[in-house]
Amino acid sequence: MDLLLPKFNYILYVVLMMTGLWGMIAKPNLIKKIIGMAIFQTSLILFFISTSVKRGATIPILEHHSEPESHAHVVSVGDQLGDAVHSVATVAQHAVDPAHYMNPLPHVLMLTAIVVGVGTLGVALALAQLVYKQYGTLEEEDIISQIEADASQEDES
Repeated sequence: MDLLLPKFNYILYVVLMMTGLWGMIAKPNLIKKIIGMAIFQTSLILFFISTSVKRGATIPILEHHSEPESHAHVVSVGDQLGDAVHSVATVAQHAVDPAHYMNPLPHVLMLTAIVVGVGTLGVALALAQLVYKQYGTLEEEDIISQIEADASQEDES
């Protein structure tokens, strides 16, 4: 039990993935297949987000403390170079071990996956609506039998 409890979220995500996959493969209704696809996509997003979690980590944002600038004097190139060297030295003094930060890449990629998933879901529902208008049903077997009947009628004529 001590082995499974820390990985409970991963087990839950795999169960969700398999539920979505089963819905896409085994269900004969197109709407149920689309729901299975949405469950599968959501479980993948949750899985990738959970892999990027680090206990005690913080977000990777460096605070930059700068002094207020006075606009009353003329700034020369030498002054700008000196300011740049000073700010690099300040950041180097406050450098933090990158191991204390979370990796933001999985979060950013999953935001993109959410947008793609919503788009895919919308297109799938629109196509299901068109299939229903064309065939009067969303059951896979009925649609296939109608397509085969139409094809055999075209072959005869």
